[in-house]
Amino acid sequence: MSAAAERAYEFLRTGILNGAFPAGGRLLEIEVASQAGVSRTPVREAIRRLDAEGLVEMRPRLGAVVRLWTLDEIEDMFSLRAILEARAVERAAPRMSAADLAKAADLADDMASLAQGRRPDRRERIGDLNARFHRLLLDASGSQRLQSMMAQVMDVPLSLRTINRYDETALMRSTQHHLEIVAALKSRDPAWAASVMRSHVLAAWRAIASDDSTRKDADRR
Repeated sequence: MSAAAERAYEFLRTGILNGAFPAGGRLLEIEVASQAGVSRTPVREAIRRLDAEGLVEMRPRLGAVVRLWTLDEIEDMFSLRAILEARAVERAAPRMSAADLAKAADLADDMASLAQGRRPDRRERIGDLNARFHRLLLDASGSQRLQSMMAQVMDVPLSLRTINRYDETALMRSTQHHLEIVAALKSRDPAWAASVMRSHVLAAWRAIASDDSTRKDADRR
């Protein structure tokens, strides 16, 4: 992929995941090219790549559209993620360095503090810290295969902007899960860490499934 196509790809992917390009919206090559500062050819190449990855779909008479996911598809993604992330922390528990454990603890503590506060940007900040927390644990698993497989199921939760769909109870539960995962990792207990992670991901799915905006988006599909 050329540098221009890579630039277009990153621009589009980031925009889809952060909601700048909403689900169901059309991606007009000429507009994207202007916004990304490239020509239409690399945009076309980037769209093909995103189509292959499942974030974009080509529709008759509409062209490229940001993909809308059915509830069944979203549930499948979360179910797979629960299995993979549970395995990742199971592997990470005996492998994590003291420095990585300290980083994970700091991230979990920061998320818990933000959840209890009332900063207007707290959900965005928690979302960023959450992504860093899960990436740290996945890297600590030491498994390239797990990382590759996880890449295929992580984009859906990101594009749904999961943290913004939590009610306050779900948000607090999520941050408490992070703290317990850290406790399990510090104890070097793979089974405990895996059990909490699986519960954490499945609880996220239940929070997403019960959110009205998720159902409305799925109905549009």
